[in-house]
Amino acid sequence: MEQKKQNGFSSKVGLILAAAGSAVGLGNIWKFPYVAGENGGGAFLIVYLICVLLFGLPLLMSEFIIGKTSKKPTISAFSTISGSKGWLWLGGWCVLAVTLMMGFYFVVTGWCFNYLFESVTNSFATMDTAGFSAHFDAISSSKPRMLLCGLLPIILTGTVLWFDVNKGIERLSKILMPMLLLIMFLMAVRVLMLEGSSAGMRFLFRFEWSQITPEMIMKAAGQCFFSLSLGLGLLITYGAYMPSVQDITSTSLQIVVLDTLVAVLAGIIIFPAVFAFGFNPAEGPELVFEVLPAVLQKMSLSWLSSVLFFTLLCIAALTSTISLMEVVVASICEVSGGRLNRHHSVLITGGIVSVLMALCIFFPQVFTWTDILETTILLPVGALGVSLFVGWFMPMKNKDLVPRSDKRWKTLMRPFLVFALRWIVPAAIILIFLNGQGVF
Repeated sequence: MEQKKQNGFSSKVGLILAAAGSAVGLGNIWKFPYVAGENGGGAFLIVYLICVLLFGLPLLMSEFIIGKTSKKPTISAFSTISGSKGWLWLGGWCVLAVTLMMGFYFVVTGWCFNYLFESVTNSFATMDTAGFSAHFDAISSSKPRMLLCGLLPIILTGTVLWFDVNKGIERLSKILMPMLLLIMFLMAVRVLMLEGSSAGMRFLFRFEWSQITPEMIMKAAGQCFFSLSLGLGLLITYGAYMPSVQDITSTSLQIVVLDTLVAVLAGIIIFPAVFAFGFNPAEGPELVFEVLPAVLQKMSLSWLSSVLFFTLLCIAALTSTISLMEVVVASICEVSGGRLNRHHSVLITGGIVSVLMALCIFFPQVFTWTDILETTILLPVGALGVSLFVGWFMPMKNKDLVPRSDKRWKTLMRPFLVFALRWIVPAAIILIFLNGQGVF
């Protein structure tokens, strides 16, 4: 593990920005707004925030604890802590989930890059609202075009990972995350100046009890897991690179705050604009790629607004693809026993991901099946395994699961963490799983 210490994060800020970037992605900017739009806006937001505190924060801390304790990548972290190869399955399960996810994630990232290119060339200027729907269908079915658009982010991600962690991931995160937040604030200010935008703000922040249903609560909990990228072991790998003096509790809270801020800002950007021009906020997954381009074209400075927004989407996607690929790269290095260096692992991972992405593009049913497999089986089982491992197994071996502190709020974190991981998180995951199977 000596090599990983040398190649770890060189600063606390670097780790926080990189880890926040792994959580901040299309789940925040693409999925959160349309799921919130379909489920009551403000009521969904409140339930989502509760889920983040009860489920998201404990699981996020758990992954950091596993990584920092083991100083190993995801695939071997559990077996290193337990001293038993019987736990290798859980690390392998997380790596499998990450690998399969990248296939369809790079397809969606390819959509983002395609729309950015078309925004820069002002291809949207002559389209009407109906035209955007037909346009999305046309580009998503254009296999050669989507293959090129998907390969571009794979090459960009591989280029970042070619370098050591502190020279690649950390250095770029210090650029991309501030840039992402700056663009979001600029877009939010611009949208809030639109006449009629206040209706969108009321929709996003007005709480109504009647909107809360069991189905909505399940969707909010599921969005929490998806938005924070839980159950994939991303932060186990980053935890292995964590500086020894870095505090897990404070770092986890800062990441949760950043991730939630981005999701809320995405809502502030999208809903006021949608309401200002009379569109429906419950448009579903098409909201960002069909409805929002039409909204942006109705704004003054439409070209600049479109370029900024799709630049924002591409940055968010890249901050996630970097962490997804790093899990596999680090695991290949570990499994090879040093026979394969970082460069070999990046090339192998890039090849695997390119094949999976091509399968999702040329066979749309593979895209659908992979998405369903991830959300209904791979992610829930991975998150459940992490929860039970840290909640039940690790406290027996490590009484200082959360390091002791003279700050009272931190002393309360250990009992809360253990209780949440033993009872609250498993119950939530099982309910989400059963809901996904159509039991409820």
